[in-house]
Amino acid sequence: MRRFQLAAAALAVAFACGSALACTTVVVGSDATADGSILMARAADSSALKAQHLVIHPATKGVKGMYRTADHHGANNFEYPLPENGMRYTTVPNWQTQVHGATGFNEAGVGFSGTESIFARPDALKLDPYNEKTGITEDDIPEVLLPRAKTAREAVELLGHVVETIGAGEGFGVVLMDKNESWYFETGTGHHWLAQKTPKDKYFASGNQGRLQQYDPKSPDFLASKTLVEWAVKNGFYDPKKDGEFNFSKAYTRDDYRDRDYNDPRVWQIQKILTPSLKQDVSAGRTFPVWATPEKKVTVDDLKAIMRNHYQAGELASHDPYTNGLKGDAEPFRPISVFRTYESHLMQVRPWLPQAIGNVTYLAMGMADLSVYVPVYSGMSAYPEHWGMGTDKADSKSLYWKFRKLQTLVMTDYPKLAPVVKKAYAAFEADLAKRQAAFEAEYVKLVKTDAAAAQKKLDEFSIQAMTDAENLTESLTNEVFTIRTTDIQKANFFANRSKKD
Repeated sequence: MRRFQLAAAALAVAFACGSALACTTVVVGSDATADGSILMARAADSSALKAQHLVIHPATKGVKGMYRTADHHGANNFEYPLPENGMRYTTVPNWQTQVHGATGFNEAGVGFSGTESIFARPDALKLDPYNEKTGITEDDIPEVLLPRAKTAREAVELLGHVVETIGAGEGFGVVLMDKNESWYFETGTGHHWLAQKTPKDKYFASGNQGRLQQYDPKSPDFLASKTLVEWAVKNGFYDPKKDGEFNFSKAYTRDDYRDRDYNDPRVWQIQKILTPSLKQDVSAGRTFPVWATPEKKVTVDDLKAIMRNHYQAGELASHDPYTNGLKGDAEPFRPISVFRTYESHLMQVRPWLPQAIGNVTYLAMGMADLSVYVPVYSGMSAYPEHWGMGTDKADSKSLYWKFRKLQTLVMTDYPKLAPVVKKAYAAFEADLAKRQAAFEAEYVKLVKTDAAAAQKKLDEFSIQAMTDAENLTESLTNEVFTIRTTDIQKANFFANRSKKD
């Protein structure tokens, strides 16, 4: 019998992989999406050996004491008071620390995705360095925000307060969303930050670089550290007379040769997909629009395709590092989908539905291009136990390693094997979307009269979807092994000359 995990237990041990190589993010406003939902997507990249777990954190009552990163053997010695009464929330943390939760929703409907690793300009950082010893890092943000924040704006304000008073332990960008709006938050230097609300008719794309520029302190669409502009003026990073309008990116964040091939091409590619008429130099990242208008309404499937992109078509097709044989070491342009992605996710908020199903995360373990997105509803209360298992060593039980083994095998002959996997996963996702729509319609009717039965139906659908994705993955692994076995035998048959033996 398969056992199901109802809540999470904390594990503790450090994970050494840094975040400096990580992530691509897209945020889309509700008027720019096909169904009026708020959408975002992010690929979390650092190491293929970084198994991820699905965790449900139960609500807490009457708690006292401190949250300490060191208790989880996390990045540093950051600490913050635990909320006396903490809300229930979900996360997808790494296997060793059970913090650095990547993505999650809380019971108030606040969604979090983070972080996008970004970098301050070195000369500004010398004057206001990151608080690497006790500042907040991506390990801690969901643990501080999700038990507390009842709106996305409140979460932005709380994170900003922590950065201003304690400091950021690193540079990062964070997405925060609720039923009304989404925000993108970026650090500048150790104690400065800027956040902007997503314009409803626009989208935002980022790839490991500070992207926010405009700041209007009189507008409710902006939040920032109290002395953001004054500090930049005082220290010579912004001159109102010479520079004109304040530009956060120019004043605070790095923009150099490292962005030209590692970061700019990803943002260029996303904007080319969603706004094909844009004509811009792929190496001119800071001139790319921060917020762009899509030429067609954006769908969940569009964001899945973006997370799977590796320049396989279009103007940058010559930079595809996989289709014509692996050339990751030789290819200068870093693609969105890389093998060391340990998970990617799409988050969707649909306010017209009950929150339990209206807030959904589509989760893909491992490399997005060779994985499948499974819906994880925010109201889910049970999931297969082995979705919360896995370490940095391959095993035969954890969900993470079942996906990773298939991806590793496919990468030994990507041109031949990837189409087999991608075709099967595409068919699965299309069928699952139909099943999902039917389930949601049934849930909406049932929850009005029998909440317990509706919850049971939600858990059953979720578990079945997860199980079906896992079973397909195991079947594909066997199919790909058969193909590889046949190929290797053909190449190494060693028949005698008469070929009678």
